[in-house]
Amino acid sequence: MKLASYNNGRRDGQLMLVSRDLTQTVAVPAIAHTMQQLLDGWDLLKPQLQELYDALNEGKLPNTQTFDEAKCLSPLPRAYQWADGSAYVNHVELVRKARGAEMPETFWTDPLFYQGGSDSFIAPKADIPLASEDWGIDFESEIAVITDDVPMGVSVENAAKHIKLLMLVNDVSLRNLIPAELAKGFGFFQSKPSSSFSPVAITPDELGKLWEDSKVHLPLITYLNGELFGRPNAGVDMTFNFSQLVSHVAKTRPLGAGAIIGSGTISNYDRSAGSSCLAEKRMLEVIADGKASTPFMRFGDTVRIEMLDDNGVSIFGSIDQKVVEYKA
Repeated sequence: MKLASYNNGRRDGQLMLVSRDLTQTVAVPAIAHTMQQLLDGWDLLKPQLQELYDALNEGKLPNTQTFDEAKCLSPLPRAYQWADGSAYVNHVELVRKARGAEMPETFWTDPLFYQGGSDSFIAPKADIPLASEDWGIDFESEIAVITDDVPMGVSVENAAKHIKLLMLVNDVSLRNLIPAELAKGFGFFQSKPSSSFSPVAITPDELGKLWEDSKVHLPLITYLNGELFGRPNAGVDMTFNFSQLVSHVAKTRPLGAGAIIGSGTISNYDRSAGSSCLAEKRMLEVIADGKASTPFMRFGDTVRIEMLDDNGVSIFGSIDQKVVEYKA
């Protein structure tokens, strides 16, 4: 299935069922009003929704309308949990190498995570408001999963069945604020403002064979100011798959339905694929030339994040945003 949340003026939006080709949509209030309501009752409500989804794709459902990504909030406009990992250790290794830091061996066996703010996500077509260009504005193109209720201590093998939806992420980062925050020894906070997610969230079975071993085996494409910035394959060089990430997050706590778990920046050892964030490109420049030449984002700059199927058709719709100056 493919699902979205339309902006209806309420905090959690209106749950919408979206056709596989992203052309048609329909509200399903008889089943669930919001995405969170659906996730809370997933086992009971999913079969009912699946029946409607099949009818929608066969053109047999009345009262449909043309799907408009501009009307979408993030699939979960707010969430009880947003934990973002760093599953592509190649990316971490590169950043540390550029600043001459050794990488602990445990990074290859124990996933890194930070707890993100989840009370307010930015809509996929909305501007990103920030108060200063001096903060080092960066995008991070990622994939995330949404879970149902996950018991504490869930095994990697059992974690897979708790993954209900997939979506794309722009994990906005303020690079120039990060060093001082990490120096305090207490992790990210101000350097990680609100994130954004793709217009559409999908069930893993929509990917068919491209969802294997709890990984998405497709390139994630990023454009900066209309020019291709990178298209690394999300299924390549992923040190920890999503089952491992979910199991890790649930090691000491249960996860409630609607928990969002992120992959971290998609990154490949094959540098010809490009990058999924400015920081990585800048680090490659430091390693090659001794200094970074690519600037961070400025007001007016745009970023577009999208994933296409084997036929070149958008799977999740696109995150398409502009950085603008925030004025209180």
